[in-house]
Amino acid sequence: MLKKKILILCGGFSKERTISLDTGRQVAKELKKNNYRVKLCEPDNDLLKKIKLFKPNVIFNALHGQFGEDGYVQTILETQKIPYTHSGVIASAIAMDKEISKKIFIKNKILTPKYIKFKYKKNSKQIIQKIQKKLKFPVVIKPINEGSSVDVFICNKNNIMKNLKKMKLYNEILIEEFVPGREIQVAIMGKKKLGAIELKPKRKFYDYEAKYNSKAKTKHIIPTNLNQKDLKKILTISLNVHKIIGCRGVTRSDFKFYKGKFYLLEINTQPGMTKLSLVPEIASYAGISFIELIEWILKDASINR
Repeated sequence: MLKKKILILCGGFSKERTISLDTGRQVAKELKKNNYRVKLCEPDNDLLKKIKLFKPNVIFNALHGQFGEDGYVQTILETQKIPYTHSGVIASAIAMDKEISKKIFIKNKILTPKYIKFKYKKNSKQIIQKIQKKLKFPVVIKPINEGSSVDVFICNKNNIMKNLKKMKLYNEILIEEFVPGREIQVAIMGKKKLGAIELKPKRKFYDYEAKYNSKAKTKHIIPTNLNQKDLKKILTISLNVHKIIGCRGVTRSDFKFYKGKFYLLEINTQPGMTKLSLVPEIASYAGISFIELIEWILKDASINR
């Protein structure tokens, strides 16, 4: 007997389109194996028509990046009164905006790297003096509203202007102090502290290539080599941030661990579900299979509707 009808939103217009398609296809494949009626759907001008024709029980939002996890498509889905997965409009918008989310971290006394905001202008050489005064080199530059480490650069005084020019299409850029140390990611599943994983990239840091190119050979360490006190601390921080921002479903928080302190970089409201994705790996270590994870996400969407 066929189970519920699931519409999977994937693809989209952001720089994370390829990853979104991969997530969508892998979720669809797993659901089909378990007798769900599944339809993959692009968020184009016919989106509402496609939703009405298919009449899904739940919409699985596998979109990443702008339009998909910034509250925009969530606003459209709210009009349909159909359960959709992951966080709602406000939580999605907050988490996607790196400056707003950082302000919330700081307000709630959650340690995060210092930062300044930069609007691209030609000959903005004064930015070097500002960095030296407020942050010091090296720094990390990144778009305020992108995910998957898209267009993220570690910069020193000699190459920052060159790298900023590569990002002139973005309205706003976050310039953040570079925190060395260990890369640790934590998954939250509703009210459950799912677990943590440590990453040792062969590259300078856990960038787009390290995340999605198997040839990058990033080492995944699970369980982490944290002592119980530190593990409990990072799991608690992650659950608190999940609650503070008002997230639902599954989230993944990214940290740097340096000199005994955890620095929260960001929280992701729609973590990937590809073969190299971390949340399914953390879930698997916790004894939760991929289909069990997906079905929980679908159920959570229905409960929280």
